[in-house]
Amino acid sequence: MARVSETLKLEMVALLPRLRGFARSLAGSAHDADDLVQQTCERALSTTAGPPEGARLDAWLFRIMRNLFIDGYRRKRPVVALDEAAAQNLAGSDGRVVEEARLEWQAVRAVIAGLPEDQRSVLVLVCVEGLRYREVAEVMDIPIGTVMSRLARARGAIAAALDGETDATAQRGAGE
Repeated sequence: MARVSETLKLEMVALLPRLRGFARSLAGSAHDADDLVQQTCERALSTTAGPPEGARLDAWLFRIMRNLFIDGYRRKRPVVALDEAAAQNLAGSDGRVVEEARLEWQAVRAVIAGLPEDQRSVLVLVCVEGLRYREVAEVMDIPIGTVMSRLARARGAIAAALDGETDATAQRGAGE
């Protein structure tokens, strides 16, 4: 194994929650997400070059993870599960409001899970992880215009689905 600096190791440890979140969006289950995070860290630590000069560590790790997912996890269909820990923290609130919010969140998660993988990845990297379009383009190895169009399609599909329309918007961009 290559010699890795302690600073890099500490930075990677700090990024583990974000890596796990992105892995969950790709893999669907907590078990598969944990495996994907572990494989990502192993691959990153075993490389002799480390992140490219001037590259953000998080973007580099997200790219490694996405490539690993494409290599081995794509054939598994993502499963959307209820976040029970978050539901337990809602005690003491107005039950009707909580239930409506939970149902809406569940609907949004289901729509996101039903998006084509390319749109779902762009959506998570931009909206959850906070990467810039340029960084997402580098992570996914696609033009920045493609990032913008996939994000627009994903957002449109979510809005249409929540308004009760069909998911044709997401399907039109599936082949991009």
